Amino acid sequence: MAVLQLFDKLLQFPLFQGMSRDDLEIVAGHTRFGFVKLGAGKTVVKSGDACHQLHFLINGSLKVRTYADDYGYSVEEQMVAPHILQLEAVFGYYQRYTHDFIAQTDVNFITIDKEELVRLTEDFLVFRLNMMNHFATQTQKQMRLLWNRPAPSLENRIIRFLTQHVTYPAGHKVFSILMTRLAEEVNDSRLNVSRVLNEMQHQGLISLSRGKIEIPQLERLLYTK
Repeated sequence: MAVLQLFDKLLQFPLFQGMSRDDLEIVAGHTRFGFVKLGAGKTVVKSGDACHQLHFLINGSLKVRTYADDYGYSVEEQMVAPHILQLEAVFGYYQRYTHDFIAQTDVNFITIDKEELVRLTEDFLVFRLNMMNHFATQTQKQMRLLWNRPAPSLENRIIRFLTQHVTYPAGHKVFSILMTRLAEEVNDSRLNVSRVLNEMQHQGLISLSRGKIEIPQLERLLYTK
């Protein structure tokens, strides 16, 4: 990949934004990048795989599938380029992926090994600050969830459950979950949950089928909370 083209690709990602052209030239010239191309349907990484490198999605789209700890339900969503696959998984206590990433179209990645990533954080202040900002923002968002006011209705509890179990709060989502399990999660009866879900379907917010809740646009649910 040509240097100028590599510049353009890197600047799509928050980790490299704000870096000077001179710094980017050093990064491009002294960093060991990998380049990966996969066809549609191929698995990129699976939940539980060790995270030894960062995958920067530069072209194409992915299916992202996440399972509950007991595999009692799951959610499938889509990610499009540019996107970094689980930056938080490369450091910390649990250095493994927690989602399945599957190529929905032909995809291209730039990869950076963990050792190279550590060197970039040591050598470039802007890169280090961008990394810190990412982790700080994630932590702040998670801490604020503890202080959200209680959901005032069953519909709000269902919407909160759905929106809190996705990686990106917009776009198309498919939950594979039985009505009885959802009722347990929102602490209500299956009959009441069924009634509310059917009303949401009547409003065009979701589509129901056996064991599945399809959400065409999650952002529409956020406006109804």
